[in-house]
Amino acid sequence: MTRELEGKVAIVAGGTRGAGRGTAVELGAMGATVYVTGRTTRAARSEMDRPETIEETAERVTAAGGEGVPVEVDHLDRDRVRALVRRVDAERGRLDVLVNDIWGGDHLTEFGTRLWDLDLDRGLRVLRLAIDTHIITSHCALPLLNRTPGGLVVEMTDGTAEYNARYRKEANLFYDLAKVAVIRLATAQAAEIAEHGGTAVALTPGWLRSEAMLEHFGVTEENWTDGAAKDPHFAISESPAYVGRAVAALAADPDRARWNGASLSSGGLAQVYGFTDADGSRPDAWRYITEVEDAGKPADVTGYR
Repeated sequence: MTRELEGKVAIVAGGTRGAGRGTAVELGAMGATVYVTGRTTRAARSEMDRPETIEETAERVTAAGGEGVPVEVDHLDRDRVRALVRRVDAERGRLDVLVNDIWGGDHLTEFGTRLWDLDLDRGLRVLRLAIDTHIITSHCALPLLNRTPGGLVVEMTDGTAEYNARYRKEANLFYDLAKVAVIRLATAQAAEIAEHGGTAVALTPGWLRSEAMLEHFGVTEENWTDGAAKDPHFAISESPAYVGRAVAALAADPDRARWNGASLSSGGLAQVYGFTDADGSRPDAWRYITEVEDAGKPADVTGYR
């Protein structure tokens, strides 16, 4: 890996696992200092009750060649977020990349359930975790990011704007609102930070092989292809490194402002920047999902990875 991001400073908010962890590590692999935030530490777990910790992610960042700094933050607590930004300013004096990957709503989401049958409190909690956290974090961090021209904001979501424009019967209204709203947050921030030389985008992975997804399919990253026995379409899935490399490519691109306000995908950016997934392939999941899976065709990733 090149060290094009040496001297750059990033906050990966929600970097405990999944896309956040993959992003933090890939930014580190290009030399960045990465503040990894989340609620799960080696001392205590969040309400998701997962074993992955911010310390482990930070260690992986450092092992990849960057500097990982774990900071326990509940991103609904504005005082904790302000303290995080003050610390970054005091220790580094700048912020170049902000990745809002805060989520934490998997255990609250009931897919395929109609609005009137959903648990209202659980659904509203999803919106707080998935939208309010992003707004609070950007509100606190953008003044520091705007001090250095060329800052990048990445709003991590699920699905492109085009794909999410249609509501699917098997979806979940609260999940749908959360992911569409995050795309709109990127659009709004793009309009506001452009005058400071900044760029904001929405970015989605494809079918992400997060730690929880691997467990669900009973596989590891080493033998993930065996998961296709449970669902043949799993063959299009991608590792967290793939979307992490998409963020790193954006951060290293001096012409990234061309993407300002755009809704992007890891597979789409791979075609532009030439990076691959950890296995050397280049999956284009959202095109596959639209043209094959949603179209009811048999699973066949030929031409899609």
